[in-house]
Amino acid sequence: MAAARTFPVVGIGASAGGLEALTQFLSTVPENAGLCFVVVTHLASGRTSSLPELLARDSKIPVTAISDGDRLQPDHVHVLPPDAIATVADGRLRLTPQTPDRPERRPIDILLGSMAESLGEYAVGVILSGRDGDGTLGLKAIKSAGGLTLAQVADGSAPAVDEMPESARSAGIVDLSLPAEEMAPRLAALVADFGKLGQLESAGQPDDLGDRLPEIAAILERHSGHDFSGYKPATFLRRIRRRMQIVQSDSAEDYVARMRASSGEPAALFRDLLIGVTAFFRDPEAFRTLSSRALSELVAAEPRREVRVWIPGCATGEEVYSIAMLLREAADDLAEPPRFRIFATDINEAALSVARAGRYPHALMSGVSEERRARFFHRDGEGWQVRKELREACVFSPHSLLRDPPFSRMDLVSCRNLLIYFGPETQRKVLPALHYALRPGGFLFLGTAEGIGRHDHLFETVDKRQRLFRAREGRRRAMPSAGDFDGLGPTSRAGSSPPLRHAVEARVLERYAPPHVVVDGDGEVLHFSARTGRFLEAPAGLPSRNLMSIARRGLRADISATLAETQLTGRPAHRTGLVMAEEDEDGPPRPVSITAEPLTIGGDSPQFLVLFTPAPEPPESDGSDAPALTAHLEAELRTTRDRLQTSTEEYETALEELKATNEELHAVNEEAQSTNEELEASQEEMQSLNEELATINAELSDKIEGLDRANADLQNLFDSSRVATVFLDHDLTIRNYTPTASTFFNLRAADVGRPLTDLASRLDYPEFSSHLAQVLETGKQVEHQLSRDADGRHHVARLFPYRYGDDSIRGVVVTFLDVTGLAEAEARQEVLISELNHRVKNILGVVVSVATRTRQSSDTFEGYYEVLLGRLYALGRSYGILSKRNWVSVGLKDIVAQEVQAHGPERFDIDGEAVMLDPMRSLALGIVLHELMTNALKYGALSDAEGRVAITWRIEADTLVLDWTESGGPKVAPPREGGFGLSLIEGQIGYQLGGRVERKFAPAGLTLRLHVPLTNTPATKEE
Repeated sequence: MAAARTFPVVGIGASAGGLEALTQFLSTVPENAGLCFVVVTHLASGRTSSLPELLARDSKIPVTAISDGDRLQPDHVHVLPPDAIATVADGRLRLTPQTPDRPERRPIDILLGSMAESLGEYAVGVILSGRDGDGTLGLKAIKSAGGLTLAQVADGSAPAVDEMPESARSAGIVDLSLPAEEMAPRLAALVADFGKLGQLESAGQPDDLGDRLPEIAAILERHSGHDFSGYKPATFLRRIRRRMQIVQSDSAEDYVARMRASSGEPAALFRDLLIGVTAFFRDPEAFRTLSSRALSELVAAEPRREVRVWIPGCATGEEVYSIAMLLREAADDLAEPPRFRIFATDINEAALSVARAGRYPHALMSGVSEERRARFFHRDGEGWQVRKELREACVFSPHSLLRDPPFSRMDLVSCRNLLIYFGPETQRKVLPALHYALRPGGFLFLGTAEGIGRHDHLFETVDKRQRLFRAREGRRRAMPSAGDFDGLGPTSRAGSSPPLRHAVEARVLERYAPPHVVVDGDGEVLHFSARTGRFLEAPAGLPSRNLMSIARRGLRADISATLAETQLTGRPAHRTGLVMAEEDEDGPPRPVSITAEPLTIGGDSPQFLVLFTPAPEPPESDGSDAPALTAHLEAELRTTRDRLQTSTEEYETALEELKATNEELHAVNEEAQSTNEELEASQEEMQSLNEELATINAELSDKIEGLDRANADLQNLFDSSRVATVFLDHDLTIRNYTPTASTFFNLRAADVGRPLTDLASRLDYPEFSSHLAQVLETGKQVEHQLSRDADGRHHVARLFPYRYGDDSIRGVVVTFLDVTGLAEAEARQEVLISELNHRVKNILGVVVSVATRTRQSSDTFEGYYEVLLGRLYALGRSYGILSKRNWVSVGLKDIVAQEVQAHGPERFDIDGEAVMLDPMRSLALGIVLHELMTNALKYGALSDAEGRVAITWRIEADTLVLDWTESGGPKVAPPREGGFGLSLIEGQIGYQLGGRVERKFAPAGLTLRLHVPLTNTPATKEE
């Protein structure tokens, strides 16, 4: 990322219904926090959004809708408008319009993905409430780029729709799970760390974290068992800095102390270092090339046992199943398609568990076409699961590419986007291991940002653009030793010297050391010193590095003999006085000495040092001792001839013997060589079988553990369940049962395997046998209501087909549910309905009476309608408060307060003791109080602004005495004739409740006293 950008950008994704979570989030953003926010929601196409205005009400920082080209700025909220897609590039927001006929369903993924690419570790992804898993892939990209990821927490403060946050959490890519209102303060607390990092980068000043990398790697190795010292330093530093930001460590020293103090932080850093940016058919063009140029060839080759594939660093398995699908598709047109087995390995146990299950949320299935989903997957809740036949072809196991020996005899090795995390030295070790794992001609599939480097002698390029290579079909390399895979530790620097010493030693060796070469056990030259041209020459034809081929004439036989001697004895061997012709072949012969000795530099491959030492020039003579010298030389020559004759004879004799011996040795050697080749082949097969067995054993162990857990869960479910359940096979013999089933059948542990129909039962269920046969024949559920048993309990029998994974019916599951409570509830419900009918009948009678009498006292329809409506409202209020109290009893104070509230409480004085009334009295008094208040508003005290009403009551000898006193209103005179309101009051109190009414029309205001008996009246008893 550009060094000038020093503020984080927060991309927020939510559904259209996540307004509450968005509001909670933005309302807690402090001013001057230095954060830039980009909000993307799922909006229906074609609608107008007022989201910016709604969010601005609670936000302390400006909120605006995005326009194309807007510059990102801190302390600002940018909101996506409808019918558009937002991306980030070069510090600006870019808008792309959506077409109404094909709206983009994943706008959050698109925004977050562009932020990861453009902003790197300054990108922050936040997922709030929403559906469909949108945002998961975007968070994955941000986490891979070193950014920060958050999701709304799934607890008591969980989002209303938690599919999006839960999808991100299930993918293992969320750094912090928090309630919406806690996210912004936590992010604001991290801004200082972002600022410090930006200042260090812009000033070009490295912090002290780099010096602590070896120490951090050592702590990590102790906790995880894996050495990350060979990890690419820039990536390692970025991951550590991100963890420091999350835990808010101010310095490398503080972070190292935190790692030493708790095992949780090394575990969290280990998980971050294992981030696998993987997806189904990632880089589709690369997978199309793999299918057309490699897999089609592998499946169509000569018939053999199986196609073998190794995928190291498989993460959560998307790439594994992608290649499995391609293999199946490539073999579709073959009459006899080969079997295939995929060995998928990783050091992340959690990721391997996800891969084994083969379950993926909907958000991670975007790269799988509808046709492939229908063929290779089946629905599993809100996600998808790989079908069993494809999962069984893939073996997942823990394996370290850098520590454990590689697999062997593979047709394809897919190692995509793993090498980019390794340093150069580690890559130099890994590629030969991958070459060893392949058969001659096997394929190597790398990521688009990876290559084979200087290992082109091991691989030939099939497709350079899509990084597809083939192992060269030459002499196989020896299997890398275990020491080559002991981790990623730094190379040894023992014996290193200051620069001056190195320079001096190099100069001395170059000028004064004899010419020399280093060869391996086959005579291939590994290193040339200076000044070897006098002894070696390039042969005609193809270039060669074999010492026997490039040695000058006259030296080849002696070099071969010297090397053979030192290989045989393990000690230095010498040859002196050898004669080598000069380059022009006309000069005098030059004597030379050859020395060969073993060279120990580590590793299993033997290496040898061969030195060429020229003899010194003979001194010049003045000719005075020529006769004597000549005589001496002639005598020496005669002696030499005699010795030569003797030696020749002995040589011829020995040669005959040697020929015979050689023939025998040749025969023995051929037998030994044949046996050795067989042993080597057997050893390689055994090694491969051991690896496969170890892998399969790990897989089986994991499955056994899973079965143990599932069995324990099932047993605990049986023990804790109150549901009687019996599992029967196709012959109706008992497979298993819950303890509660013993209440219906005389079951014991020894009865497993016996026919259920042979056992005595306590059931009154004559159709039981026929229903069992019906389920087996039709595959449909049967439900039967059992009659009441001797204990008064009611039960329902349900019979389900017992299905296997292939959907075949293999038996019956019988359950007996205790529905006594439900039956009793139904009985109570019948009583309740009868009571309700009675009450409705009564209340309808009251309504009819009120309506009739109101019509009799009204001159116009409008007056009738208004009065009737008010009385019905009063009746409804009383009915409502009775319903809340389950029609048992209601407090008089509640009835008075309800009517007072409906007519203005500020003008009433209320006082009285606690009195509970039955439904009949409650309804009557509610209507009476409404009539009194209506009259007071029209004609009495409440018609004047200064008027008041006092309502008091007391109990006298099982009689409720209620006083209504008006004051402060207009003067009152007795009416010339009784109105319907007073008639209604007297009717309700006198006839309905058996009480009486005292009224007084004083000039100061109306006074009314109601006497209501609290015992049943004759009228009540008649009802």
